[in-house]
Amino acid sequence: MPRAMTSEEAALAPSSAAPAPQIAIQVLERTMRLLDALAQHPDPVSLKELAQATGLHPSTAHRILNDLVAGRYVDRVESGMYSLGMRLLELGHLVKGRLNVRDAAITPMRTLHRLTGQTVNLSVRQGDEIVYIDRAYSERSGMQVVRAIGGRAPLHLTSTGKLFLSADDPLQVRAYAARTGLHGHTANSLTTLEDLERELEEVRAKGYARDNEELEMGVRCIAAGIRDDTGKLIAGLSISAPADRMQDSWIDTLVETASQISDALGYEP
Repeated sequence: MPRAMTSEEAALAPSSAAPAPQIAIQVLERTMRLLDALAQHPDPVSLKELAQATGLHPSTAHRILNDLVAGRYVDRVESGMYSLGMRLLELGHLVKGRLNVRDAAITPMRTLHRLTGQTVNLSVRQGDEIVYIDRAYSERSGMQVVRAIGGRAPLHLTSTGKLFLSADDPLQVRAYAARTGLHGHTANSLTTLEDLERELEEVRAKGYARDNEELEMGVRCIAAGIRDDTGKLIAGLSISAPADRMQDSWIDTLVETASQISDALGYEP
């Protein structure tokens, strides 16, 4: 007798209430069918079962599954048996973190912008760069926004990037320096490992980071970290302002705002 699906499996299964949108690329549509079929089974599934569930010829299903195994989207746990892979879990955590942090941050960001009158940025790390994923600003900020949402910048030249580097161990920081060459954008940029390590020690001691016209001349930034329910640093909240308008009196408010967002994500110090 077939086992009834759990509520979690039912939520993952394709809904029959409405027709699925048409997928233009056939191999992608077949790949999605295989992933959906795997999602309905908590235990490994045979190639024969997957072919029957998706309506694919076994040789077609086998070719697609081989590619998914190579990409870690599917695990081949034993000969002819398959289950969802760890790569999907990794991607799911990334999406969860980024979507949730934006939802949790938007209202506090707007409040911080009203209090300071300056641009407030939300950024995450991707490899050796930060990516700006949201922003609160207005014309009265007195500064043209240099990097749009989706823009990128090197870790060592930004306040948020320094937060992420400060969370790395010394070997990781040295590896970053070797990979990137620590190229500078302005005369103030930190371009030696010694200067960067000294700066990161200060970040760890103070709990916030600065960009002193290191990415763009005339622009200074301060940033505080946002952590998720596991304690992992997942984003940075920063204030960008014309160099002559940046005020240290904003630091406590910035740190408190970042803490509020972390609290909303379930972080407990």
